[in-house]
Amino acid sequence: MIEFTDVIKKYGSTTAIDRISLKIPEQGIYCLLGRNGAGKTTLMKLIAGHIAVTKGKIIVDGKTVSTSRMPECVNFIDSGSVQFNMRVSDLIDTAAALQDDFDRDFAREMTERFELNPRKKFKQLSFGMKTMLTTIISLSNNSKVILLDEPTLGFDAIMRDQFNTLLLESYQAHPRVIIVSTHLIDDIAKITERLIIINNGKMLIETGIDDLDEKAYTLSGSLSAITPLLDGLNCIGKTTMGSVMAAHIYGERITPPDGVTIDRMSLQDFFINMVGGKGNV
Repeated sequence: MIEFTDVIKKYGSTTAIDRISLKIPEQGIYCLLGRNGAGKTTLMKLIAGHIAVTKGKIIVDGKTVSTSRMPECVNFIDSGSVQFNMRVSDLIDTAAALQDDFDRDFAREMTERFELNPRKKFKQLSFGMKTMLTTIISLSNNSKVILLDEPTLGFDAIMRDQFNTLLLESYQAHPRVIIVSTHLIDDIAKITERLIIINNGKMLIETGIDDLDEKAYTLSGSLSAITPLLDGLNCIGKTTMGSVMAAHIYGERITPPDGVTIDRMSLQDFFINMVGGKGNV
């Protein structure tokens, strides 16, 4: 469905995407993680054909992507997207008129569930409600690829939970590739199937959440007990406090000796150690 081959994107002398090769062959909900400036938005814009690669090639749905050949099957929505200042109901009607496969029933149901007043104009909505409406319209058009860049900005805890429900119901009704970029890591962990992490424009990992649950763990115990265990293990970060150490591991799970505990690593802790914790002693 989506394939990057040695893709480089430069803005002047700045390299935003650095030789990324990536395959997303099948439908699913993918979580795209990276620190600010890691290249997440650039990667999404490249998939959508909004910007051109400097080197390399991107294929979406069997066709090479370029700014002159933007893939019709991709819908990219960034966190700052705005709509015409029309009533909510009119915006949905307009989107339905412009897109043959627009799911009007889904859009109406979601606006009612999230208490979006159909008579209010776009500019009268709160920032969070504007984002929710834009997301609903995007998910209702049934494109093969949906790209959501920081879609939960401005959401409180309840709205974030509602967003997860919206995303799952949309995917269950119309399975496709949905890529979500977010900083609220543990929220998206509840619904995502695969994880993509980039850092400084480079690909760090693409893996399934189930694989992560098995391979990402923390060993805790005395410094003298933990240190010998690290030989041959992929330690992505460690913290010491006096004579006590916590070592964060990504790889084969071991059976710890007496005096050493093993705990599951949260997605947030895994991300922190992958992009900034290595060698953090």
